[in-house]
Amino acid sequence: MIPYEKEMTTLKTSGNESTSWHRLDAGEVLAKLQSSEKGLADEDARHRQERFGPNALIEKERKPLLRMFLDQFKDFMILVLIAAAVVAGVIGEISDTVAIAVIVVLNGVLGFVQEYRAEKAMAALKRMAAPSATVIRNGQARSVPADRLVPGDRVILEAGNVVPADLRLTEAVQMQIDESALTGESVPVEKDIAPLEEEDLPLGDRKNMAYKGTLVTFGRGQGVVTETGMKTELGRIAALLQNQEESRTPLQKRLTVFGQKLAYAVLAICAVVFAAGLLRGEPPLLMLLTAISLAVAAIPEALPAVITISLALGAKKLVRQHALIRKLPAVETLGSVTYICSDKTGTLTLNRMTVEKLHAGGRLERAAPLPPLEINDAGGKSMTDQDPVVLLLTALALCNDARVDASGTVLGDPTETSLIELAREKGLIKAHLDEKYPRRAEIPFDSSRKRMTTFHPWENGRVVSFTKGAVEALLEGTDNVLTRNGTEAIDASKVQDTAEEIAADGLRTLGCAMRIWEGLPDPLTPETVETGLVFIGMVGMMDPPRPEAAEAVAMCRAAGIKPVMITGDHPRTAQVIAERVGILRGEKKAVLTGRELAHLAPEDFQDKVERIRVYARVAPEQKLKIVKALQDRGHFVAMTGDGVNDAPALKRADIGVAMGITGTDVSKEAAHMILLDDNFATIVKAVREGRRIFDNIRKFIKYTMTSNSGEIFTIFLAPFMGLPIPLLPIHILWINLVTDGVPGLALAAEPGEKDIMHRPPRDPKESIFAKGLGVHIIWVGLLMGCVSILTQALFINSAKTHWQTMVFTVLCLSQMGNVLVIRSEKESFFSQGVLSNKPLFGAVLLTFVLQMATIYVPFLNPVFKTAPLTAGELGVTLLFSTVVFLAVEIEKVVKRKRNTEESARMI
Repeated sequence: MIPYEKEMTTLKTSGNESTSWHRLDAGEVLAKLQSSEKGLADEDARHRQERFGPNALIEKERKPLLRMFLDQFKDFMILVLIAAAVVAGVIGEISDTVAIAVIVVLNGVLGFVQEYRAEKAMAALKRMAAPSATVIRNGQARSVPADRLVPGDRVILEAGNVVPADLRLTEAVQMQIDESALTGESVPVEKDIAPLEEEDLPLGDRKNMAYKGTLVTFGRGQGVVTETGMKTELGRIAALLQNQEESRTPLQKRLTVFGQKLAYAVLAICAVVFAAGLLRGEPPLLMLLTAISLAVAAIPEALPAVITISLALGAKKLVRQHALIRKLPAVETLGSVTYICSDKTGTLTLNRMTVEKLHAGGRLERAAPLPPLEINDAGGKSMTDQDPVVLLLTALALCNDARVDASGTVLGDPTETSLIELAREKGLIKAHLDEKYPRRAEIPFDSSRKRMTTFHPWENGRVVSFTKGAVEALLEGTDNVLTRNGTEAIDASKVQDTAEEIAADGLRTLGCAMRIWEGLPDPLTPETVETGLVFIGMVGMMDPPRPEAAEAVAMCRAAGIKPVMITGDHPRTAQVIAERVGILRGEKKAVLTGRELAHLAPEDFQDKVERIRVYARVAPEQKLKIVKALQDRGHFVAMTGDGVNDAPALKRADIGVAMGITGTDVSKEAAHMILLDDNFATIVKAVREGRRIFDNIRKFIKYTMTSNSGEIFTIFLAPFMGLPIPLLPIHILWINLVTDGVPGLALAAEPGEKDIMHRPPRDPKESIFAKGLGVHIIWVGLLMGCVSILTQALFINSAKTHWQTMVFTVLCLSQMGNVLVIRSEKESFFSQGVLSNKPLFGAVLLTFVLQMATIYVPFLNPVFKTAPLTAGELGVTLLFSTVVFLAVEIEKVVKRKRNTEESARMI
């Protein structure tokens, strides 16, 4: 045995530098790892454990829970609210303090729960590890804890085992491994031990390797450990996952800027109001209380509650549409998405192989329109004299390991189940065929031959063998072909051309041949059996697009969202599906393979990334590369995934979307949203909901800031008009309480605008005050203030009027008119209908009743410093309260006319 020091020096390279283990033969691997057929000695294994560490995924130190909770209060908008709560408490408005404190704490608890749950992805990844492994040490097989494995250990694998480390296989007997969690390929991979020549093969094509966390589904084998712990492919994904910081949502970024601007504006305005009041000779204490009350009123303390309720209601609605939201801010972020990067299998397609084309008897036809077939047994007609299509479907159903359960569901390999379903559709029932032609013997499929053969009793006591497999593999042993005129000598090139024609449509080809025997052949070997065959025909199959996928893609395009397909499938298959669903519409050079991507310089990829629509044969880290490249170009990206390999990209994406049916626990824990039906169309529905929610949050800001600016202008402008301060602090705080609260919250229930999916996504850099919102807040607030001051000016000199109660009521009810009219940017309130948002109608009615109570309930008059209005005063008040409503309706008429003219010019 090589001395330990020399051995460790040699092995340092294997632990720290990338070695193409799949390119080495088994002997070279053993030599490089200083191992042997007898495995490692116990002493060697112990030294290597000290050198390489445990075969386990190492988790970064977590943030302490207390710090995680306190971090939820660092947001600037939250700090502004906390300051407002303190000020409200100082001036004696305890109810405001309590309300703001409750909102802030609930918001913090929600954020803490979301962040804590996000930490669970790593725990789910660790659960994939095998608890123990069977190894050969000192020439003897034994079971050891999987975390004790070291490079050079020989591991024995059997069906049902989880692969405990990355292995180079040295023995593989009909071994199949489910690598879907790592590669996304849904079909188990057939393994062998032959070295592979290509350097940069994708994981899914490395047939002689087995990777940590994958599952042996069939057969048995052995392998030598090449990498352990964080150096395995699973470990690399764990490192990527832990290094990805979740980006802040568009709304969070906008609200931070909004909070900063609001705080500065409020402080400046309050200082001016206080100074103006003093200059006019108002009592300093009154002006101080007025300025402070104005500051509290100007802060939209209900905003966090409105956002949370909007997101929660949206999440509840999306569950009914098969989308489970794991992180609430994701609901709004969906509305900002500019790219949706989607898996193909199961998301855009049905995840069910279907035969689309069939070639038999010299004729190529589509499988779907074929009418049901019947086997004609009349007159002793030979099976070989039947329609070639009947014989082909019979052969494909018999030479098939799938089975049908009691409920009629076909279970087994997706390719084989599709063949049985096709035969059943045409009247050929597998159970009946198995009963009539029971299987006598078989030669199982293996990847080197690319075919399988079964034997069945046939006419006149003879035996028939059906051989099914790759067309090119069948042609090696085929002499004749079955035509509609009988058996003829085969033209192999013609058959191969047909197979290539089918494959050119993105279909997977599968051929079938037969041979009649006088009895069961002996010996039963591929060399003696799979020769002298008669070629029956072939089928072309694929996983077809979902019926609703094309419509969903069209909706994306109409909404200005670019759909992109990312798949591990063959480029041609990916291109065909992309064309059928509308992702590709004649774009040139819009398909990129994983290998081409690997050779692209980062700056070259940055230049191309916005033009690529289909990625095929991508490696795990390449999804992450695609997300980063799009984000660097200023896009908001939704990324779908179901495997462990997808988790880092899901976490990094602005919206990570995991599959609820096929997704792994790791992908679900890393994602922001889970598709309960694995359907692309559900993402589009979620985008629509996200846009509606952002619109409603924006409407609330529009409403509450307009109302607040109306209050500010009323108090700020009055002294310049030679008028006393029109409102008392109690009036300001009351209006703030009844108008910002329930009516504002009711805006969360507002239905989406009609054109919501016919406009481009919001610019990620766009301010929350964009598209005229800031101007609207100022001019409508100014109008509201002017109407209130006009009321004061008209009635202040009349001893018989209650001018202050009138101003108080005009300002309050003007805000109710405002909340009704801003429900839509363009559509008239009257065309929307009064009851199209019943919660809002109820909130406005409740506010009106409460305001009337402050005027007409006697014991409230001294509290609010009000007096009952006469019928005339109330009539004037109600009339003045409609001015804002009518003005905004006129604004919308102008907008509609302008949009109509612009549309006409474009035509």
